[in-house]
Amino acid sequence: MAISSISRRATLVLAAGAVALSASAQTFPSKTVSVVVPYPAGGASDFVARSIQVEYQKQLGQTVIIENIGGVSGALGVQKVLSAPADGHAQVLATPMELVLAPLAMSAVKFKPEDLRMAGMIAATSVLFLIRKDIPAKNLDEFIAWAKDKEPSYGSVGPGSLYHLMGEKFSAMTGIKMLHVPYKGGGPLITDLGGGQVDVAFFPLAGPVPGMVKEGRVKAIGVSSPTPHPMFPEVAPMSKHKLLPDFNFDIWIGVQVPKSTPEAVVNRINQAMNETLKSPEVRKAQEATGSQIPKPMSVAELDKLYVSEVDRYKAIFKSINLSPQ
Repeated sequence: MAISSISRRATLVLAAGAVALSASAQTFPSKTVSVVVPYPAGGASDFVARSIQVEYQKQLGQTVIIENIGGVSGALGVQKVLSAPADGHAQVLATPMELVLAPLAMSAVKFKPEDLRMAGMIAATSVLFLIRKDIPAKNLDEFIAWAKDKEPSYGSVGPGSLYHLMGEKFSAMTGIKMLHVPYKGGGPLITDLGGGQVDVAFFPLAGPVPGMVKEGRVKAIGVSSPTPHPMFPEVAPMSKHKLLPDFNFDIWIGVQVPKSTPEAVVNRINQAMNETLKSPEVRKAQEATGSQIPKPMSVAELDKLYVSEVDRYKAIFKSINLSPQ
């Protein structure tokens, strides 16, 4: 066969593929959309997903189901979405913990943060330093004094999660030895903290946490943001403590898709999510738990943000000197 014929055939195949991708993007979504929450039901991420579900499916014009897939510090849920066709019908609701820290911390996790891109930002939240209600401490100084001759346990949603890193950094900066207790998700962790089975947890100010603090089921004695949170103005920023300078760990949660998802599909998801967050009901549900709704962001803005956040969390991980397990 002549080279020119081969070239023409290759060109036609490429063109046909491009047309198919374009058609797929124009018809998205053409079936049920699965939003994977990489943790069991009951945690902060699960609450966020279910608070947007009704409005999000209205904006997409298709049924949206929430799938809870816990395990491996959230990496199992992310991997399921990466293993699905990159057509936008499989999405993951994720934070820096599952996207950046899990692959850095665990050799069993084979994906990289760069294998995904953020299609929509949903919320940002501060992280509270929570202790069980019967620990005799009302602030960080009192807790440090109580814990110095003990080995308090602290829970996280798995090795390499942000809450694990925060626990290790807190331990290193204060000199308090703590026992790490990994959980498969935030729901079981916050339940055990409320029941006194674990002493301490770093946990996002979202989902059931504000209610538990206000009801006295757990104590909040520090917040990860550089300024007090308006919902709990009496809780001091941890970075203001003399032993914890720059202890700032506010986090975001967004909807992610595989990097190879067609640009038109990513833009459609982004548009639907931005419209979803305009809903008074969605905003009220998010803000009632302490989450903050971000300003609408374009895909280009999200790409830039995601790259900077990946770099930031890689630096945090390096500063703890944790080795992949």
